[in-house]
Amino acid sequence: MHVYVEVAINLPQISDSFHYHLPPELVGAVQPGSLVIVPFGKQRVQGLVLSFIETPDVAETRPVEEVVDEKPALTPSLMSLAEWMAHETLSSLGEMINLMLPSGLSQYTDTLVHLNDEIDTTAVDFSPLEKRIINLLKKRGDLRGRQMEASLRHVEWRGILRKLARQGIVDTHSILPEPRVRAKHVRKVCLAIEPSKLEDLDISLSRVHDVHERRTNILKMLAQEPGLVEPRQIYDRIGAKNYDLTALEELDLLRFVEVQVWRDPLEDASYILAAPPDLTGDQQRVWETIQEGLESVRHDEPPGKPYLLHGVTGSGKTEIYLRAVKETLAMGKRAIVLVPEISLTPQTVNRFLSRFPDQVGVMHSQLSEGERYDTWRRARNGELSVIVGPRSALFMPMEDLGLIVVDECHHESYDQSDRPPFYRGVKTARAYARLSGAMVLLGSATPQVTQYYRAINGSWTYLELPKRILAHREAIAQHARRLGIEIPLHPGEGSTADLGLPEVSIVDMRQELRKGNRSIFSKDLQSGIKKVLDTGQQAILFLNRLGTATYVFCRDCGYVIKCPRDDKPLTYHRSRGGLVCHTCGYQRNMPKACPVCGGNQIKQLGTGTEKVEQLVNQNFPGVTTLRWDTETTRAKGAHERILKAFSDHKADILVGTQMLTKGLDLPLVTLVGVILAEVGLNLPDYLATERTFQVLTQVAGRAGRSPLGGKVILQTYEPDNYAIQAAANHDFTGFYAKEMAYRRDLGYPPFKRLVRLEYRHYDSQKAEKAAFELAEHLKAWNTQENHPVDIIGPAPCFFQRLYGRYRWQIVLRGDDPASFLRDRQLPDWMVEVDPSSLL
Repeated sequence: MHVYVEVAINLPQISDSFHYHLPPELVGAVQPGSLVIVPFGKQRVQGLVLSFIETPDVAETRPVEEVVDEKPALTPSLMSLAEWMAHETLSSLGEMINLMLPSGLSQYTDTLVHLNDEIDTTAVDFSPLEKRIINLLKKRGDLRGRQMEASLRHVEWRGILRKLARQGIVDTHSILPEPRVRAKHVRKVCLAIEPSKLEDLDISLSRVHDVHERRTNILKMLAQEPGLVEPRQIYDRIGAKNYDLTALEELDLLRFVEVQVWRDPLEDASYILAAPPDLTGDQQRVWETIQEGLESVRHDEPPGKPYLLHGVTGSGKTEIYLRAVKETLAMGKRAIVLVPEISLTPQTVNRFLSRFPDQVGVMHSQLSEGERYDTWRRARNGELSVIVGPRSALFMPMEDLGLIVVDECHHESYDQSDRPPFYRGVKTARAYARLSGAMVLLGSATPQVTQYYRAINGSWTYLELPKRILAHREAIAQHARRLGIEIPLHPGEGSTADLGLPEVSIVDMRQELRKGNRSIFSKDLQSGIKKVLDTGQQAILFLNRLGTATYVFCRDCGYVIKCPRDDKPLTYHRSRGGLVCHTCGYQRNMPKACPVCGGNQIKQLGTGTEKVEQLVNQNFPGVTTLRWDTETTRAKGAHERILKAFSDHKADILVGTQMLTKGLDLPLVTLVGVILAEVGLNLPDYLATERTFQVLTQVAGRAGRSPLGGKVILQTYEPDNYAIQAAANHDFTGFYAKEMAYRRDLGYPPFKRLVRLEYRHYDSQKAEKAAFELAEHLKAWNTQENHPVDIIGPAPCFFQRLYGRYRWQIVLRGDDPASFLRDRQLPDWMVEVDPSSLL
């Protein structure tokens, strides 16, 4: 009698599950959630066991071949979440399961390509791309599909490969690569005899006296060590070599032992244990409400509505998170804390380590695959109680989950919009909390319009922290004593003093030009920087653009140097000495002559962070600067190094992009200058205005987070725009009212929902044709079914070409436009429900 299981196949294009039976040797080793290998057609593929079943759908089932991991890869709550996500996002279950598995453990079936040696390829007239593929295989031998993709980037090579296979030029067959990650084992050493027997040991360890003495010292060292010793320690302390240990092993005096070790990215983290501060009255009221919600979690009751904590920058939201986590751990449950950027992770992790030492794990994309795999396994084993990280941390296998915190919940980085499967992070966190019986606590100084709408209308529980509070009193006191200045007094005691929000001024850069100031720094900003430098404080300069010049053009004919794959203007980087596309990574040297007219009047225009840093150093001799953007943070640990250097006052001015707008607590920063406030404001996306307001409010919040006070200067050519005015006046409710009026008139969220369909092709005409054909189908379906949905488009995307492919999109708008597409086959189309951008 067979034991039958239902298995979800780990292939992105497969939506259905399939039935298999367990061979006798795997009965008892497989559970729901187990990652297995099964036959699927002519392939071997990974799959996830969903459940045991009584009767299969087919008369003859095929056997499960292997178990990839002895423990289930997903918890029951995560399996339920994967099913919810697949339904909600119109994606396959396999895609969602793969999203939840650590990189390197999950493997897709690949194709192995072999060049047929028996065919004379010199006698055939091949196309350039066919020749390129054949020469690649001649040079490198058999290649997997992913290796060919890496060598033939941005080229449509798969159709050509199928043609070569039909002609017999190449052979192809499916393979399933082994997982790239495994547990790490290291070799350690211990004595093979009782330490007491060393004194009676009367044998020669070497004919050379010095070698005999060295090996004797090795044995004495091992006798004094209570456990296993790494060979490196012996080499460093005794001066021994590997052949010394081998010789002692052959004499049965010591033995080597293979032991498993954890690759822990926090192993060397330094932190100071901290006691919780007193709460303000506002914090206490918020905390009491959250405690009531956590009581439901304690008694395994439905956790109720999500909680939205709307607190101005510096209002003490993190302290509420810390107390909520402490309460959760005290009831024997565990917590996940999400932050929007990798750059925020070090500071957040340090705060949680200082309260919960040896209980915190971190998960983000800059860790090695081994570090991520081991953190995932430790979480699965119950060895970590708190996980901190960006959106991927949400899928850690945490049993007994009691709390999910989403800090800066307005941020678009919680949404996976750059590649399938598309999903919304905050919405997914809310679903996960509901499925696991946990509380979800969302926090932001600038919640999304849709989030605030739900909260004030009662769908969520609304909590408010309207005042900025004092922190870092002792650190500021030490700095003030060193500089010989007085600390201004503020009402309130200790950390409950009300600091107030920083003063914000708007500088009209049109007026600066009329006065003859052609610098990117207004007179106000120049004097503000000088004052900061004179008083030994710090400043942040913000511009959400990279590079030295944001585009390069010919002054003779007007031709703009663009990326050949994306049609976007290339950015000049002085540090690289060339032009770079920030979308696909294409690089080239600066042209000496215009490729169109041959003229030599090549001009660089526009300003990025690299240029800002260069001009700061030119205008303020002796200043020390740091730059924080994607160019300076490519290396592992770069975020931590830059943040620590600036926190330690190793630099006076920090220049950066959107990375430095979120959550950073830097008490010596008394000035924030926004070089150009309207960057991104005029993009043709209904979210552009909201995001500009959020970025400006957040970056302004980096100033004045101590008794030293703070000032913010917004430079702009559009001083009357309501988003810039609202940010300058700290007026969230005013911005919300105006934005909601526009959304209501235009039928955008929260009043309607959207679905975005996108088609890409290397041929512009084929992309356009496919878009119009689908639009006709959609209109016909809508007419037949009388579905309440608006069809907008088709139209080219704003960024019409990415990675060499042309993009067309159709937007559906209605109360539930996803239901209009459910169960419809849309091959080659990308479907994004509730898109976070229409660009």
